[in-house]
Amino acid sequence: MEPDLIIRCFSNPHFGTLMDVGIRDGKIIYLQEHLPGNPNALSAGQLIEANGRVLLPGLIEPHIHLDKAFLLNLMTKDAFSIEQAIASTLELKHSFTSTDIETRSIQVIQQAIANGVTHMRCHVEIDPIVGLIGFEVMLALKERYFNQITLQIVAFPQEGIAKQPGTEELLIQALQLGADVVGGITYQDADLQAHLSTVFNLAKTFNKSIDLHVDFSDDPSMLAILSIIRMTHAYEMQGRVSVGHLTSLGSLPYEEAQVICTAIAEAGIHVMSLPATDLYLNGRGDDHRHRRGLTPVPLLLEQGANVIYGSNNIQNPFTPFGTADPLDTGMLLAHTTYMGSKQDVVTLIEMATTRAAKALELENYGLYIGADADLVLFESTNLRSAFYERVPRRYVWKRGQLVASTVKQTTFYNEQVSS
Repeated sequence: MEPDLIIRCFSNPHFGTLMDVGIRDGKIIYLQEHLPGNPNALSAGQLIEANGRVLLPGLIEPHIHLDKAFLLNLMTKDAFSIEQAIASTLELKHSFTSTDIETRSIQVIQQAIANGVTHMRCHVEIDPIVGLIGFEVMLALKERYFNQITLQIVAFPQEGIAKQPGTEELLIQALQLGADVVGGITYQDADLQAHLSTVFNLAKTFNKSIDLHVDFSDDPSMLAILSIIRMTHAYEMQGRVSVGHLTSLGSLPYEEAQVICTAIAEAGIHVMSLPATDLYLNGRGDDHRHRRGLTPVPLLLEQGANVIYGSNNIQNPFTPFGTADPLDTGMLLAHTTYMGSKQDVVTLIEMATTRAAKALELENYGLYIGADADLVLFESTNLRSAFYERVPRRYVWKRGQLVASTVKQTTFYNEQVSS
């Protein structure tokens, strides 16, 4: 069977040689070493000469809030703490409309697609204030962009569950209507165990994964993660629980943190570092030697935990920054966790691809025969330069169909120097 598309002579960190890949009906059907002048080489309806450029599975954005993106210009004052960011968003949320949420979400989605993102997990606010308005927008966008990007929707109770009566009923409605993941937040409700019990019970009832906002603080006594580890085992949810932030863990002494990191790995809990937000809001109470406010990424990796990274927010009270490019987030994490070696770059790329796919429980993802042809070709023949320079994504494919292409052009105007 002949492919519809061949990408010839690409490089990838997990292959020791240049490779060719063939695609048909949205699937990878051929993957072989590139042999110049090979008389048995496949032909195709379309041929892309990669010329040694880096080809990766589509990038993954595993943690983002589309409904809260691009709120900077609507804010009445800046936010400088987690509490202020939550309060500012709560104020703005009263004016959210379907059209407003859709416009801001599409802006992020289109940026992400151009940056090579083929899968995205988005948390959407669900509470009596906004009801299911944002959730309904996400369902529509999931269908609208189905052929360009895969959206996973997390039903997220930002304001707490018990704290906002009626939220649990709305979460149930969202799950009945098609939410993919049950969300939770450990620092909003006074009764942590009741909050987590609600989340885990909903996940079991609807057979959904769990994605929690956890221990977003630099207070080392804030350790909801210990209850989450216990409940993950009790509910037999190993491999189906993700936690975002987890920054309190970074303030613990090494030996104590090491024990918890090992337990996280043993429970199969996926840790999502959100450095753009965590670095911006944490450590502000320190008057010297400011803490970085991150979960201890290298230690978690050493203990075998699956650690990935996400943008979290794009230009809003929690994070005034953001470009919807996962590699911008990865580069920030690399700087602040001392991950600058040759192997570190491979790990950081995996955190935005195969490691993230594991956390999102994606099927048919990757660069192998039978996988969906969700691919991105970088304008670089070197993985380190592709990552460090966040080079243009020359082509982005979703199920074998071209969905974005970016070309960067620079013109230099030099003065003529007479001899």
